[in-house]
Amino acid sequence: MGKLKAIGAFLRDKVGWHGLGVLASLVIIGIAATVLYEMLRNIRPHEVLAALTATDPWRIAVAAGCVAAAYFTLTFYDWFALRTIGRPHVPYRVAALASFTSYSIGHNVGFSAFTGGTVRYRIYSRYGLGAVDVAKLCFVTGLTFWLGNVTILGLGITIEPSAASAVDQLPPWINRLIGLGLLAGLAAYVAWVGLKPRRIGIGKEHWTVTLPGARLTALQIGIGIVDLAFCAAAMYVLMPQQPYIDPIALGVVFISATLLGFASHAPGGLGVFDAAMLVALSQFDREALLGALLLLRLLYYVVPFALALVLLGAREILVSRADRRNPPAAAPGGSAAPTVLHPAPAPDGPRQPETAGEPRRASR
Repeated sequence: MGKLKAIGAFLRDKVGWHGLGVLASLVIIGIAATVLYEMLRNIRPHEVLAALTATDPWRIAVAAGCVAAAYFTLTFYDWFALRTIGRPHVPYRVAALASFTSYSIGHNVGFSAFTGGTVRYRIYSRYGLGAVDVAKLCFVTGLTFWLGNVTILGLGITIEPSAASAVDQLPPWINRLIGLGLLAGLAAYVAWVGLKPRRIGIGKEHWTVTLPGARLTALQIGIGIVDLAFCAAAMYVLMPQQPYIDPIALGVVFISATLLGFASHAPGGLGVFDAAMLVALSQFDREALLGALLLLRLLYYVVPFALALVLLGAREILVSRADRRNPPAAAPGGSAAPTVLHPAPAPDGPRQPETAGEPRRASR
């Protein structure tokens, strides 16, 4: 016991939590790479190509529609978060652009909290949001993601515990207990935020976030569930037709594999997600399953990523032209102040700027 405590103290003090997170990501990626190599070393590429070309066009079209619906649902992550942090003046079209581009780029580049936050700041800063506002927004969108995952995964594991066993190799009864525990924790959280307003954060008031109440949390959970359901539906449509797999079972495997990929911080969960899917769905022909996974990557990652880059490039051109026509006023010190199209209202009375990039508001 003493040695374990010493090891724990060394990891906490010398390595740090960030270092432990990086180490855990590397371990997950290493294990996944090993598993993936063992499973794919005898794969016949021409059979994978045959499986791709044999996929019915209507299935690809339906899967593309599900992916489009999932990304449409993602826009409500930002829309909901903007209202939660007290910035409802930002138009939906701007929230949709920020959400789509940040998630599309974050999914492909990896470390989505940083990459997605950078894209969001670039877009939202013209509407009066500072770095602290964007950090709050990213927290709320992340909370929506995890609440949806906990809900749908808890329900799925409780109903189909054997599907989770194919991923984590635990007995079904333990997975069912895990599912019930997730649902109990979710119910406790909803009750906790429903009793009275809950604020979390550190330091001054502008570093805190008021969590949504019980009713808004239910809406938040619903947004997350719809997003995940569309993603799982896209995978289900692309799956090989034989043998049959229950949609709920596939949903449990898909979401579990997605979370492993997310934990690895690898771009798009590359390798980790695929290894988990191949291991858990070993009853399917590997070439056919790999073809389905490649199609999903094309529809969910590659196409949105290319579209996001085009949209961001077009936006930068339009913003540059607008700034040339209406140059921003010079800020103190000679630098140009950022153009704020719609200054953020102060919900609790006049507030001082949260970052150096925000225009200063006079106190009354």
